[in-house]
Amino acid sequence: MGGTVLTQDQSDDLFWLGRYTERVYTTVRNYFPEFDAMIDEQMDSFGEYCVRMDIPNVYTTREDFLKRYPFDPENPDSIAANLNRAFDNAILLRGQIGTGCFAYIQLAVYDLERASVSHAPFIAMQDLTDHILAFWGSIDDEVDDEKIRSIFKAGKRLERLDLYARMRKDREALCREQKRLANRLERSGLSFDRQLLEEIDACIEENPIDYRKVITLTEQIGAHV
Repeated sequence: MGGTVLTQDQSDDLFWLGRYTERVYTTVRNYFPEFDAMIDEQMDSFGEYCVRMDIPNVYTTREDFLKRYPFDPENPDSIAANLNRAFDNAILLRGQIGTGCFAYIQLAVYDLERASVSHAPFIAMQDLTDHILAFWGSIDDEVDDEKIRSIFKAGKRLERLDLYARMRKDREALCREQKRLANRLERSGLSFDRQLLEEIDACIEENPIDYRKVITLTEQIGAHV
């Protein structure tokens, strides 16, 4: 594939920029209903959420979870930590994605900081998701090189499939993301194991869906791209 010549580090940074921005976007969107449910619940369910998302339950109370999971940058599994990783990668890739694209990630960081000190964080969190959507749209509009776009989107699609499996999305949603992932990997020029994609497809077609195996296979693809 022609176009921009990327170093291995740049390809890795692009792939993970896609993963981190998707992780932030999808977890924030999932966090809204979780937040509402936890405020009203009689028993704490954040432990179940941690199991489902395969993250350590380091939280002492419901209130601790609702504060530290989205906003604590020192917590490696938090939304804040993942957004900071996206920001760090975007800085390294300014030459490839452009200053205009990068600005939307910077705005998302400001949104999360604003939400962390607000009594009504949902407005700022909605602004955050809007700016990530704007970032993705800006990549499509301003980055001409298909290889750059495809590597970025391969990471994005891999992360979404992984998260959707953890969230126990339905067969249609998983099938759609698996096909999108396969398409982007093919167009990216990245080396990957096609057999793993076929195994994921087979798992999604099982009744019931083997969500744990889908997650494992997705992780294996990500580890060897």
